[in-house]
Amino acid sequence: MKKLSKKSAALLVAGLVTCSLLAGCGGGDKKPEAGKDAKAAAKVLNFGCQMYSDGLIDPTLQTNTAWNVSRFGVGQTLFTFDDNVKPVPCLAESATPSDGNKTWTFKLKKGIKFSNGVEMTATKVKESLDWVREKGAKGSTRPDKFLDAKAVVTADDKAGTITIKSEKAYANMPANLADPAMCILDYTGSKNTKTGIIGTGPYMVKSFKDHVGYEMVANPHYWNGKAPFDTVNIMFMGDASAKANALRAGQIDLAENIMNVADLKALQADKKYTVQVTAGTRCGFSWMNMKEGRPLANKALRQAIHKAIDYKTICKSNTIGGLYSPGAAVIPSSMGYGFDTLKNAYEYDPEGAKKILDEAGIKDTNGDGIRELNGQNIQLRYVSYANRLLNDFSDAHTQYLKAVGIGVKSEYGSSDDQWNKLVAGEYDLNNNNWNTMIAGAPTVYMGNWYSKTKDNFSHFKNDAYDKAYEELQTTMDQKRYHDLMVQLQQILIDESAVLVDGYYNACIIFNNEKVGEAHMYPLDYYWITDRIKPAAKK
Repeated sequence: MKKLSKKSAALLVAGLVTCSLLAGCGGGDKKPEAGKDAKAAAKVLNFGCQMYSDGLIDPTLQTNTAWNVSRFGVGQTLFTFDDNVKPVPCLAESATPSDGNKTWTFKLKKGIKFSNGVEMTATKVKESLDWVREKGAKGSTRPDKFLDAKAVVTADDKAGTITIKSEKAYANMPANLADPAMCILDYTGSKNTKTGIIGTGPYMVKSFKDHVGYEMVANPHYWNGKAPFDTVNIMFMGDASAKANALRAGQIDLAENIMNVADLKALQADKKYTVQVTAGTRCGFSWMNMKEGRPLANKALRQAIHKAIDYKTICKSNTIGGLYSPGAAVIPSSMGYGFDTLKNAYEYDPEGAKKILDEAGIKDTNGDGIRELNGQNIQLRYVSYANRLLNDFSDAHTQYLKAVGIGVKSEYGSSDDQWNKLVAGEYDLNNNNWNTMIAGAPTVYMGNWYSKTKDNFSHFKNDAYDKAYEELQTTMDQKRYHDLMVQLQQILIDESAVLVDGYYNACIIFNNEKVGEAHMYPLDYYWITDRIKPAAKK
């Protein structure tokens, strides 16, 4: 499996100087057009993927609906991320900071139109950013994570620029504006359409069916050349073997993240298919609900849980083997944020877990095999869903915990179920898989445990963490940023605040007879892009 080097994966957090224009933004550098034979090939692409959120795509509702705007090739951002998780120009051709990085001026690319034929002017970009920030603040997308709600956007149509002035400095605002939540859309056109968002991407929504998927068609006004396919069918499929079987049956031509290890190995060995595996930026982890009155507010119980689970064995198991790398930190080892220097006092030790529980008075007093806390049997509410092997991890965790007398009740549903219960606080453990390099750096992600943000769904409170995180948000010094990241990760380990599954390796698989070129990015913001081309007709 291809691994990113620490050097290439680590993000430089220092301020970005003026960026030069690059050719395209399908999620990275644009490759040459396919040969003439490809133009005569089939122009329909059937893509099988997990249903992360049902309903129309929208950057303002929640994270998944925002990412779908980008993942399905409908919307694009001013900057986009390349294979090294660095922002490169897309709809903008340059970004220039001033006033100590509190003011940024973006020069827009000329000649871009939305899929309805409306020109993308500076005014349109301002309208889009203002709308996303205003409406998104009411949902869970939280665009203020990427751009200060008080920041003022001004447009100069004649110069083709937008200027953003903020009270705080941004080390790398192009990276913040590269998040899918900040996709540039025709706000007026999007309000008046029944098929969803009007963007600048290679495809646009023709129709949608609940729990089935989308029918996409080529954007006739696409600015970066002709869209490679006339039609792209987005077909929702579950995990396990569903996507692999659909590939073999010819029902789909392209799939993301086949998570059955046996199926993946079989497809890798079959010359009919190409399997691209990339060391991603994702961490699988379970939130631990530490709200007062919940079982996991008890630190001894959290410590025992960490000692009770053998993460290394789980990651090497037949069901997960190779798709995750084990680790106790919340940042993947390949990202270069001090993984090798972190200390973990809670390695697998089931007898040590029992000792912690006994000493804390968390014992099984009635002989039913389940320990009691505050006079009640421990019955942890474990929420998970069938994607990226999360249910497999949850199942394994449950067995390890029961072996030391900790009761668990599993609640497996959809991605929407998992997210809604997380936001509502209706869980004790909530397993999910997060991109750690949101906006090209771990800053936003680490805010999940900052006590002064609405995204602190676990109700974690630690003064040292808060102080370090506040400095992390403002420092412009790269070495200091790295040191603060190490400190934050160590605090989470010491406080047993996060149950880490491991670090996920992303993949994309396609039928060589149907697809001639595709690409999997470390950041899975980009699935359907103009880099996916039909196979040359033989």
